[in-house]
Amino acid sequence: MRLLLVEDDVMVASGIKLGLSDAGYAVDWVASAERAEEVLATETFDAAVIDIGLPRMDGLELTQRLRKAGHALPVMILTARDALQDRVQGLDLGADDYMVKPFELPELLARLRALLRRSQAATTAVLGFGPLEMDTANRRATVGGQTLELGPREWTVMEYLLINAPKPASKEKLLHALTGWDKEITPNAVEVYISRLRAKLEPHGLALRSIRGFGYRLELLGAS
Repeated sequence: MRLLLVEDDVMVASGIKLGLSDAGYAVDWVASAERAEEVLATETFDAAVIDIGLPRMDGLELTQRLRKAGHALPVMILTARDALQDRVQGLDLGADDYMVKPFELPELLARLRALLRRSQAATTAVLGFGPLEMDTANRRATVGGQTLELGPREWTVMEYLLINAPKPASKEKLLHALTGWDKEITPNAVEVYISRLRAKLEPHGLALRSIRGFGYRLELLGAS
């Protein structure tokens, strides 16, 4: 999953980015609302984490402008303001959730997982298809009851495939989920991770079918 972090405090941004990256997210950081608007006009993210106290345009105005522009990505607002009126205003302007600083990283991660599940129409932290299950809260995957060892990028690809199953996931969306500005990755890298996942899944009766010109679909082996 790819996240956009909008935070003008370098130390705070570094800590949040490190925590989110350690949790398996691809995180890109900008320090102003204006830069965030530029980035979101040309690039795709799964969610945005936006601080209210930004210079010039604040996070509330940015959220409102994003909604007016038709952006539907989940928005998590971060702020030092704890007044009820501020929280209500943020939600009314289009934020999906609101966290008051200081906060604990595990709660931020849990709330982000909930936002991402809702945006992907998933109602549970455990995703499943046939013998495969992924517990997104505890970062544990099993197939046929056996632990499935997945690297961070393999996890990202597998999560997208499961969220979309039985429909295919586009190669473009998978690539966006894997990349951040500080990482160089080529479109062929998606095929590398698909190949690795195939080798791990096929012994358990699962297949990753290539959909020419689009992407990949998770299927049961032998399914037509």
